[in-house]
Amino acid sequence: MNYYSTLNHQHTASLEQAVTRGLAPDGGLYMPEGLPRLPQAFLRNMSAMTLQEMAYAIASFALKDDVPADVLHDIVFDAFNFDIPLVAMPGNKYVLELFHGPTMAFKDVGTRFMARLLNYFRKRNPELCDLNVLVPTSGDTGSAVANSFWRMPGVKVFVLYPRGAVNKIQKSQFATLGENVTAIEVNGTFDDCKALVEDAFMDKELNDTMRLTSAMSINYARIIPQMVYYFWAYVQLLRQKVDVSNLVFAVPCSNLGNLASGLMAQAMGLPVKRFVSVENQNNIFYNYVKTGVFTPRPTKYSIAPALDAGCPNNFGRIVDLLGSHDNVCRHIHAYSYDDNQIIDTIMHAYDDEGYLLDPHSAVAYRALGEDLQPGETGVALATAHPAKLKHLMENIIEEPVPLPSQLSRFLKGDLHVMKMSNGFTAFKRLLMHSALTPDFK
Repeated sequence: MNYYSTLNHQHTASLEQAVTRGLAPDGGLYMPEGLPRLPQAFLRNMSAMTLQEMAYAIASFALKDDVPADVLHDIVFDAFNFDIPLVAMPGNKYVLELFHGPTMAFKDVGTRFMARLLNYFRKRNPELCDLNVLVPTSGDTGSAVANSFWRMPGVKVFVLYPRGAVNKIQKSQFATLGENVTAIEVNGTFDDCKALVEDAFMDKELNDTMRLTSAMSINYARIIPQMVYYFWAYVQLLRQKVDVSNLVFAVPCSNLGNLASGLMAQAMGLPVKRFVSVENQNNIFYNYVKTGVFTPRPTKYSIAPALDAGCPNNFGRIVDLLGSHDNVCRHIHAYSYDDNQIIDTIMHAYDDEGYLLDPHSAVAYRALGEDLQPGETGVALATAHPAKLKHLMENIIEEPVPLPSQLSRFLKGDLHVMKMSNGFTAFKRLLMHSALTPDFK
């Protein structure tokens, strides 16, 4: 199957090219030419499958014959090796816990699949024997990507994060690894980090010297596996004999990759009535839904750092999937909340319902409660474990938040960080220098 650029449908690429490039040469995002709809028989029989079996079947449909069946089976079963439970809450609401992976954030799902798929392409193509993965992060993406690629021969990972905007627990998850992972502290914002990565992909000299790819959600390999957990929520509801005829998903949004995955699951046949997009004060997509005008602006820092994005880079996929602004509004209801509203939601859910939401999950849970109508079933995506923001959470609920062993083990290592000014020249020089050093073996 071919994949086209959202900026020019005449520009096409194979799956291998789309995944290894990350971004199309014209700066567009890759999309499949024909996303297949799942057979009704499959949808009826999903509830008899395990998560891994269902993930493999969906990936097989989505990718058609682009990856050999045995290879795809191993990739999926290795990537989806942790639980994704659905927790019942009052008022016909549910929380889908996506944070039970190695770094305790939903991004483990996409990055583990992507790393294994890239490694398959790298092994079979001599031109890809040395791969450089660039990833800007506000915390969760960097740790998920770094751990997914850590110690993978022939691969170097460069994690860029904004100075003063990533807490110690999050930073330790990628900056203590070393070996083939380089942590780079940029004197700027998350949007500055993203811009440096995007400029690198557009620089001819860099790309002539070294093979670059991105592990951001602009990479289609991140989108494919994220479709799976929407189906998995549906399966768990079926098993609990819950009415799924009016199903609503509330999705925390920053760069819109998670929302794009949900829309693609719907396009493949998942019966979703609508999606609820939820942002913090960086409400670029919210403003687009309300006004029809997409206007990026500088990022504002918040207590939900993974939502701090002033230029959502998957917006092109949303528009490509839904077309007009009117159609976007038919499929998506948009909300945004400030820090005080997020704190209020966390306290209410903890005090009244006995459930601790991290700030990113809290925005989805609050919007679901406000948007859900009688006769509807709602699922809020919980995208990170509360302990990833341990000190913040303890200040809010005024109680200790235990640190799971999956997180505490990273704090035992030493931080190794390169500090860099906010400028492409410095970043390019760093990358060019790395091209001259031996690859991790």
